[in-house]
Amino acid sequence: MVHCDGRGQALLQRLLASTAGAPAAAGGESPLRHATTIPGRAATTVGWPSWVPDRLRESLAVAGVTAPWAHQITVAEFARAGRHVVVATGTASGKSLAYQLPVLAHLLADPQATALYLAPTKALGADQIRAVTALGLAGVRPASYDGDTPMAQRDWVRSHARWVFTNPDMVHHSLLARHDRWARLLRRLRFVVIDECHAYRGLFGSHVALLLRRLRRVVARYGAAPVFVLASATVADPGVSASRLTGLDTLAVTEDASPCGERTVALWEPPLLKELTGENGAPVRRSAGAEAARLLADLVIEGARTLVFVRSRRGAELTALGAQRALSAAAADALASRIAAYRAGYLPEERRALETALDSGELLGVASTNALELGVDIAGLDAVVLAGYPGTRASFWQQAGRAGRAGSGALVVFVARDDPLDTYLVHHGAALLGTAVEATVLDPTNPYVLRPQLACAAAELPLTEACVDELGGEVARCVVADLVAAGTLRRRPGGWFWAHGAASTGRQRPHPEVDIRGSGGHQVALVESDTGRLLGTVDPGSACTAVHP
Repeated sequence: MVHCDGRGQALLQRLLASTAGAPAAAGGESPLRHATTIPGRAATTVGWPSWVPDRLRESLAVAGVTAPWAHQITVAEFARAGRHVVVATGTASGKSLAYQLPVLAHLLADPQATALYLAPTKALGADQIRAVTALGLAGVRPASYDGDTPMAQRDWVRSHARWVFTNPDMVHHSLLARHDRWARLLRRLRFVVIDECHAYRGLFGSHVALLLRRLRRVVARYGAAPVFVLASATVADPGVSASRLTGLDTLAVTEDASPCGERTVALWEPPLLKELTGENGAPVRRSAGAEAARLLADLVIEGARTLVFVRSRRGAELTALGAQRALSAAAADALASRIAAYRAGYLPEERRALETALDSGELLGVASTNALELGVDIAGLDAVVLAGYPGTRASFWQQAGRAGRAGSGALVVFVARDDPLDTYLVHHGAALLGTAVEATVLDPTNPYVLRPQLACAAAELPLTEACVDELGGEVARCVVADLVAAGTLRRRPGGWFWAHGAASTGRQRPHPEVDIRGSGGHQVALVESDTGRLLGTVDPGSACTAVHP
């Protein structure tokens, strides 16, 4: 049965009622520019295949999964048959189980088999390993390997872990750069899972596409040929996009059989301010951040678990603070203490504490950057507020999809910033809500990306003619010739070799010099001057605007 409890519409009416009484509203103007309800969907379940082990079924039943949805089994059957596949169903459609089933079944059947999971963010990777660990399957030995992993634990992961949860950065800097240390994992590698594959676009996506080709090349050297399973809720032409990313023919499963509650989507333009005018007396609207803070406070008062997406770290902190102040002013101090900000750059223990508090319901409201956009399973959210257009329709729907993840009705509010694009979108709803998501654009043959990637590939294993063709064809051949002329590579009868201690890098390996995310360098540490305490980190691209004095 389709779930239609009207929860989203009821919350919207409460917001409109509270806005009508707000002192800042000028002339009683309603901020609602457009509203639509996306109907819910009933689930289509199927039986468990015979190849799913009893103990896996029992563990899933304890976790609340009694019957799989049809698309989960379709994906699992393809992967088990050795077909590369991408599952491109909606947010909260159980994509995780679609790849967990074939991987876990194989790991339980073959005690020597291994698997690799790649996530674009630490939060997503941490969430997924928690879910697998919670199943309590003896012998699977899942382990995280990222920048937060202690050095002492990394040796254990290389020697004993069977399902390694990591990210492209660690694959580049560790797994490929020192693949001899990972021989045990690579020799028995059966599956590579690439979650939220739509995140790999542009320069980052081009680097990751070549990194995956390098991974396939090194794995083949150890005699393995893993199946690639990809997942995304917001990717255009998923089969083509996945094939471009991996370099492999990939099947696409797009028929969503999961249940979904109805969502009410509201396009919201903040009211004009009576007390403030702009240049030449132009009217000024309340900022999207301030309006989002007010909406967050109102929704929390209504008992709605709410997530607000803002465009910057500073904005996340200010929005959370604004909501706390509004709740305190309404004599709701107990609720104010259940509001927090979430962003990248927290220390590992702080980030995990926030994620746990949000998932458990201890926190009622969170103002976040896009750090919570991707895949982290947060059940039971009643509302999502977007303070400003996130830049792409894919991100818009990814963020909007966080509402109603448990299958109940939910509200999504897009609050326009005072700029031409946001203003246009709230006044022309079809341009935002009635248009397909953007294509995932990446170019593995970009010579500026190929140059460092080919140097790394040669340092891992000598480049042959066939390897160069697979990594970039004629463009790659031209780049290799340039690298030879620069003294970075040397031509030998067996192929092209990395020139150790080459003048271009002065390093044994080129990997440390390659920034696959294009952020321009290492993380900038934030240190309290009086105590020397590490407060967090900021990526180089944001450092000038976020923390420069």
